[in-house]
Amino acid sequence: MKNVPMKINGKALFILILFASFSFLSPILSNDFKQGTGLLIDNANAQPLEAENYGIDFPEIPHSILGKILNREEVSEPSAESTLRSLPIPDSDEPNMDESQVRSDLNTPPAKIIRGFGDEIPNQYIVVLKNRLPSPPAIEALEARNVGAEVRYVYDSVLRGFSIRVPNEAVLQAIQRDPNVAYIEQDMQVQAFPQILPRGVNRIDGELSSTISGNGAGSVNSDIAILDTGIQLSHPDLNVYRQRTFVSGTSSANDDNGHGTHVAGIAAARDNSIGVVGVAPGARLWAVKVLSSSGSGSISTVIRGIEYVTQNAGEIDVANLSLGCECTSTALNTAISNSVAAGITFVVAAGNNGRNAASFSPANHPSVIAVSAVVDTDGKCGRLGASTSYGGDDRFASFSNYGSIVDLAAPGVSIYSTYRGSTYATMSGTSMAAPHVAGAAALYDATHPGASPSSIASSLKSTGSTPSTVCDGRGHGYFYGDPDSYREPLLYVDPY
Repeated sequence: MKNVPMKINGKALFILILFASFSFLSPILSNDFKQGTGLLIDNANAQPLEAENYGIDFPEIPHSILGKILNREEVSEPSAESTLRSLPIPDSDEPNMDESQVRSDLNTPPAKIIRGFGDEIPNQYIVVLKNRLPSPPAIEALEARNVGAEVRYVYDSVLRGFSIRVPNEAVLQAIQRDPNVAYIEQDMQVQAFPQILPRGVNRIDGELSSTISGNGAGSVNSDIAILDTGIQLSHPDLNVYRQRTFVSGTSSANDDNGHGTHVAGIAAARDNSIGVVGVAPGARLWAVKVLSSSGSGSISTVIRGIEYVTQNAGEIDVANLSLGCECTSTALNTAISNSVAAGITFVVAAGNNGRNAASFSPANHPSVIAVSAVVDTDGKCGRLGASTSYGGDDRFASFSNYGSIVDLAAPGVSIYSTYRGSTYATMSGTSMAAPHVAGAAALYDATHPGASPSSIASSLKSTGSTPSTVCDGRGHGYFYGDPDSYREPLLYVDPY
């Protein structure tokens, strides 16, 4: 056969240029994607993302096809069907977006920035993604980092999103323009409801519960997460089972304030020969540090703590939050709702401002058990104990928040409990009232395995003392001085 010089027509030349471009760009694109894996900021420690191959592999051109393109042989144009068969098939979870959808995303207005009307943290935000996205939030977080944001946490359990700190408004606006962003919320400061300056277990008849608190024996088979300043991990009167910190500059959840350790002891101090005894003695405590040594923190850090609790919902039964702010947070509400749906019972302090708790988060979340504080100075009903600067015996504490969103009341004045340094201290506040209820929730859960958060809340409220309860001379009796018309039950654990 005679050799004929190869001739290239216009169509062949176009195809050659196209494949040549693919061959040239493939290693560049692959390298850029691999460089984009970066680092994920979590608990102030840089953690490498799970290694994945983000390189783009283009199919090689068979020599037989290349020869046909270069020679003057007749090559039938491929049909649409055969072309589709020759291209890589996308993963089944890839979004199927037609042209109208793409146009819609391009025309999507910038994501709304929600202000929570609380103590805002400058330049710090929570970015919540649209639920339809098939890719993990970490990928979107990388995009935010690439435009100049510092990524603090990534959430993928209680909500899909991440928290960021931005250097300027331009970076924030770039993230707002991402069509995958549902909304951006200004981060806000939260704090432990402070000391306002143990008769509590006696007042709620903890010694009459199934564990007989104070008899020096036994423990409760339940797990309580304390989201706070941490817990003294080595305190001899506490059964600290797991610990995790999300506070920058700390390496463990060891309490550097004292508040979290005090809260933990009220809920679950051991029933032994030392110190104090908790409502759910010896329950396994999960120290989740979300507040700094000053007792303050951010909504975004609290959400990260809730995410951790939810990831361990197979073990954790109850979560205590003796913290909050006068603010509104859509992101925090979403996180708590999803955590409750996973089976976690949340107990939250109502706040120490002497105001309606409806404007305080997370106490105003409809699925938490919000707790107000009462004075008790003798461990009994009947108003026979000494008065305090926060009110007389068996009176609603003057500092306590109130309102229809409050579910239960519990002792919260001059409560003696564990403290950092393997010591004990007396503190007052709704922060002290809430863990009485958290311990009671753990008691109920231990005797009713698999109980839902709503059934636990209903039981605690239905067995509490009410205005019609006649004082029995021990702990079964109501209080007086509630500043509103809603009379929340007073915690009573004898039935458990």
